[in-house]
Amino acid sequence: MEIYLFLFFLVLILWFLLHKLRLACEQANQTDWGGKWVNRLDGLNRLLCYKYHRLNHEPIQLPETGGAIIVANHISGLDPLLIGACVKRPLRFMVAREEYERFGLRWFFRITQCIPVDRDSRPEIAFREALNHLKAGEVIVIFPHGKLHLPTDPPRKPKAGAVRLSALAGVPVFPFHISGIAGMGHVLPAVYKRSHAFIQTFPVMHCDSSDIDRCLEKLAEIIDRKVRP
Repeated sequence: MEIYLFLFFLVLILWFLLHKLRLACEQANQTDWGGKWVNRLDGLNRLLCYKYHRLNHEPIQLPETGGAIIVANHISGLDPLLIGACVKRPLRFMVAREEYERFGLRWFFRITQCIPVDRDSRPEIAFREALNHLKAGEVIVIFPHGKLHLPTDPPRKPKAGAVRLSALAGVPVFPFHISGIAGMGHVLPAVYKRSHAFIQTFPVMHCDSSDIDRCLEKLAEIIDRKVRP
């Protein structure tokens, strides 16, 4: 009898805690992703980033409507969560197909409407999909290095996809620089190692087909910064 009573109170406590967590997530949610549960995940992510990872960022100038591209350096698996937490619009991340298909994460990438990129086989399919979403007024997030790239790594030229999309869709590029990550260089450990995350923002870039190289050079200067000024 005592064991059943103990289990009853244990379940009651767990239900109460989950109820409180649900309310906290709903209160923290700031973006309408089109579904109740994904909105709660948005709130949970903001709690994780602001409360646990102590996220701080400079003002985000992203407009409330219209197509836009966010680009950033990529130093850990925490980066997409931080960007999602500091922006108040739904985002579509371009994700390498091998990451998109990773066991246990595909459901998350699907409900957040990420775009899988087959880098070794017809990446133009993802490029066209991103272009269509930009023309429809959505926000695309791209990590131009294509994979994790640390400040201590040898220089790597960013891929031109972001500036090409900007020129073709006629949308602005908003450069971010991420720093202060405790689990830098790792994917999952970066999520649970507590950080002092910081996102620095830079003036918006407008690219056209005649200055792709200039835009790419400017973008490389931003995302390859060694230290926070």
